[in-house]
Amino acid sequence: MSTSRIPLLLCLVLLMSCSPTVQVAAPEKPITINLNVKIEHEIKVQVEKELDTVLNQDSGLF
Repeated sequence: MSTSRIPLLLCLVLLMSCSPTVQVAAPEKPITINLNVKIEHEIKVQVEKELDTVLNQDSGLF
C-alpha cells in the first residue's frame, strides 16, 4: 500500500465511525399523568341564613 492511501483510508474510517444515529422507540413503561388536585371550598351557611331571614320578613322588599 502506498503512503498516499493511508490518510485517505484513515479519513474514511473516521467518517464512517462518527455517523450520527437517531433512534425512536416506545417507552417500556406507560406514560402516567398525575392529576392530584385538591379542591377546597367553603359554604357560608351563616350568611345564607341571614339572607333568608331578611327576605322572609315582612320588610316590604317583595
